[in-house]
Amino acid sequence: MKNRLEELRKSRGIRQEELAAALEVSRQTIGSLENGRYNPSILLAFKLARFFDVRIEDIFIYEEEDK
Repeated sequence: MKNRLEELRKSRGIRQEELAAALEVSRQTIGSLENGRYNPSILLAFKLARFFDVRIEDIFIYEEEDK
């Protein structure tokens, strides 16, 4: 799943460590999310959306796999 997390974070001048602390996750979690190596729980996705005051769909881009 692709996402715009790094773009949103950097546009607001927030470091990974600051975002991680605000969401009560590790900096490694934020890095893994930004690199697409980790899909967040629905709870974390909501926390991120609320933190940035956007919709979940504004952060995460869902692309269906070919069948």
